[in-house]
Amino acid sequence: MPWNLDNDRPIYLQLMERIQHDIISGVYQPGDKLPSVRDLAVDAAVNPNTMQKALSELERCGLVYSQRTSGRFITDDASMICGMRKELAQEHITLLFKQMRQLGFSDEETLEMMKQSLKGENNETDS
Repeated sequence: MPWNLDNDRPIYLQLMERIQHDIISGVYQPGDKLPSVRDLAVDAAVNPNTMQKALSELERCGLVYSQRTSGRFITDDASMICGMRKELAQEHITLLFKQMRQLGFSDEETLEMMKQSLKGENNETDS
């Protein structure tokens, strides 16, 4: 998946968010070894120092840890990852309802539209 970085926000924050998303979504599993700073930087097309800063910040929050000569690893704390996943989902839901209110929909209308959308998806997968 491409990194899709933009110039509107600090690059290291976008890198952090992308790696955090990859961890939360299961691209990286608890205990997995991360690619090297250099490899991640090449993949994201950023300066290795910028990637280093992003990874250091992820270490600070406990999502990633370093082993001196072995590299960086994803935390083994599955409950932490699950909590972050739920928190991110809640942010998306809150944003969706805010945007729908701005379009003039009530929360009930939004919920009904979501239910209809899910029914449509279920019918498509049944075919």
